[in-house]
Amino acid sequence: QVQLVESGGGLVQPGGSLRLSCAATGNIFSVKVMAWYRQAPGKQREFVAAVTRGGSTDYAASVVGRFTISKENANNWLYLQMNNLKPEDTAVYYCKGESMRPEDDDYWGQGTQVSVSA
Repeated sequence: QVQLVESGGGLVQPGGSLRLSCAATGNIFSVKVMAWYRQAPGKQREFVAAVTRGGSTDYAASVVGRFTISKENANNWLYLQMNNLKPEDTAVYYCKGESMRPEDDDYWGQGTQVSVSA
């Protein structure tokens, strides 16, 4: 089992920045991909960014050039640096861990609210 706890959300003005953090504990060596997802009110949860155990990254088109995903200490900490935030980035942001074992369910954190408003 892996436990994920997000932090760093808040209210920011358009054009501002936030850094989200995700602390991972438990059997983190079983995780092959760490990712950020978000869910805005009335919308489905959507992919934001991901990083593999080897360090390869992937981003949603809507955040390319503005968001940067990173990790340290293997998979203990996951970060999402968000710059030039827009009102449409307002959502609950979730940390996700994908296990190397196909029989395991994905791991999710409880989410952290990001609100972008003037």
